[in-house]
Amino acid sequence: MNNMDLTCGYFVNPFTDIGFKIIFGQPASKELLITLLNELLAGEHRIENLIFLDKENHSYSMADAGIIYDLYCLTDTGEYIIVEMQNRFHSSFLDRTLFYMCRAIGRQVENLREKRRKERELQTGKPETEEDFLLSEPMQENYGSRYKLSTVYGIFLMNFREPGLEEKFRTDTVIADRESGKVVNPHFRQIFLQFPYFTKELKDCETLYDKLIYTLKNMQHWNRMPDALKEQVFSRLEELAAVANLSLEDRIAYDKALDRYRVSRIVEEDAREAGWKKGLAEGRAEGRAEGLAEGLAEGQAKEKVAIARNLKSLGLSTAQIAQATGLTEEEVESTVNN
Repeated sequence: MNNMDLTCGYFVNPFTDIGFKIIFGQPASKELLITLLNELLAGEHRIENLIFLDKENHSYSMADAGIIYDLYCLTDTGEYIIVEMQNRFHSSFLDRTLFYMCRAIGRQVENLREKRRKERELQTGKPETEEDFLLSEPMQENYGSRYKLSTVYGIFLMNFREPGLEEKFRTDTVIADRESGKVVNPHFRQIFLQFPYFTKELKDCETLYDKLIYTLKNMQHWNRMPDALKEQVFSRLEELAAVANLSLEDRIAYDKALDRYRVSRIVEEDAREAGWKKGLAEGRAEGRAEGLAEGLAEGQAKEKVAIARNLKSLGLSTAQIAQATGLTEEEVESTVNN
């Protein structure tokens, strides 16, 4: 683990829960989130505005300390976007991302029904039960229209390598025909970003997209924004992410989150080191055993050759020598004549 991981920099660490929330999950940072999303979706979709939805009502809490923070958003054109920062690997991570996506898709129908129920309550002046609502709800003119979905995007920022994905920084998934690759349903999109595979230096980052990713990966170690980051978005990021600008409540929460992050990194590093030492010890023991076996076999072979030569000098035949030493007659001829 890099020693810098244990220092408190000028900027919040985006790989902590409160750090990610400060940078992207509050009303004051909405424009930063829109900028990041537009860079991720460049050429596919353009977001002008969005609102934050209540993530507790739209996703299940998972009992996993590695879950950093979920953002659940609705764009001005009706798309739903899940953004999650995942700090460390856990089993079935890809299954969990699928669960979140399916949950968000399913809630679209549920939210529509809830909206209609609230409208009817306002008209009648009294709340309705689920049974009353079902009995009084008019039939749809088009049965299939109730299944018309808005696009759901899942953006997963990962501070680890996921074995189920290719060894690259960005992986985009869609529902497509297996043979032709043609998209079958455009309303399901996932983008996985594996930060350990992003290895560009700042001098190699030519696009705003690359600069944003580079900044998220490295800003926790900086004391100021590099001069090369001149775009307005980085000035805003510098203002929001400065530890010194946090409220007292956020600073206390951030210090606790940073401590959890450090402990998690130390535990993982200790586990890796313990595994390395165990593997090294087992390898040495195995090597010694293999070396002993090879040495013993070599010594036995030399002893057989010496015996064969002595027996040959005593006038025994090749067949008799082979029977006495366990060598083949060809081996006897070869060893005695050399």
